[in-house]
Amino acid sequence: QILDQWFESEPLKATLATDAVIGAMASPYTPGSGYVLLHHVMGELEGRRGAWGYVSGGMGALSQAIASAAAARGAHIFTEKAVCHVLLGKDRRAQGVVLQDGTEVRSKLVLSNASPQITFLELTPQEELPKDFVQRIQQVDTRSPVTKINVAVDRLPSFLAAPNTRDGRPLPHHQCSIHLNCEGTHLLHQAFTEATHGHPSSRPMIELCIPSALDPGLAPQGCHVVSLFTQYTPSVLAGGRPWDEQARNAYADTVFDCIEAYAPGFKASVIGRDVLTPPDLERIFGLPGGNIFHGGMSLDQLYFARPAPSYSGYRSPVPGLYLCGSGAHPGGGVMGAAGRNAAQVALKDFRQL
Repeated sequence: QILDQWFESEPLKATLATDAVIGAMASPYTPGSGYVLLHHVMGELEGRRGAWGYVSGGMGALSQAIASAAAARGAHIFTEKAVCHVLLGKDRRAQGVVLQDGTEVRSKLVLSNASPQITFLELTPQEELPKDFVQRIQQVDTRSPVTKINVAVDRLPSFLAAPNTRDGRPLPHHQCSIHLNCEGTHLLHQAFTEATHGHPSSRPMIELCIPSALDPGLAPQGCHVVSLFTQYTPSVLAGGRPWDEQARNAYADTVFDCIEAYAPGFKASVIGRDVLTPPDLERIFGLPGGNIFHGGMSLDQLYFARPAPSYSGYRSPVPGLYLCGSGAHPGGGVMGAAGRNAAQVALKDFRQL
């Protein structure tokens, strides 16, 4: 409805509508999806409002930059050290964490950027949490439609709408987000409907990016990495079928067939692919249900209700334990707002200890 008020071109409306459903098990026709569109264009990048950009060196470089800044301030960073549970003192305040190897890491404050489900249902003693709070966390909608496919290719895709030049150099559209199967909003709705019945979309929504077109160091000369963000794939397939290798590859083949229709020769250029379905995203990255935002960005799970009513201010029912990840206000996205806000709240409390 919002897009209809501002635009006439159906392909333009459908392309913009993809940002209204990114990471959401929702259709562009779902009430409230307009907020998700707003969420993806709020803020600015280097002075440009609503802009997005690639991280030089890949997304991992962003984590490394944060780590370097923290280390410069005296932080100690431990990796491959799984946390077993939050350590509580006799006064029921958080006093640190216990690692799976039994090591105790003591601290006056604990900030968790794990999902609310992991933080409060797995790492925090349940007897220390109000029952209504636990129930609310259990009820958070974490359905995810996302399957991420990382692809290595030996040449740039050449699209029928804008064929490559003879020298094979990246063209302007190679350096942008390329939306496929988005000629009409009804196509997105059809893809969503299939997933609600437990079937991966037969014509999935595809957002294709080629970061190596801007950052050549990501791939050997002449080769490229292609990032495919696709929807809709249900977390649980119809009939309770598992996302086994056969199902995973069948869906990836569907995605590649769609790309082939826009860019003939794409499938022949593929030299490797990594397919991450919702269960894979949950298993590898700790994303509940595979949800990239730690929980749906629907209106009933935002602002004062994120992650639960009365607990949107980053503090938890356990004194000294704070939530600072995407499951906290204002939600997901590469912006760091939840972490910054939580740090300010934690510092304020720390000064009063």
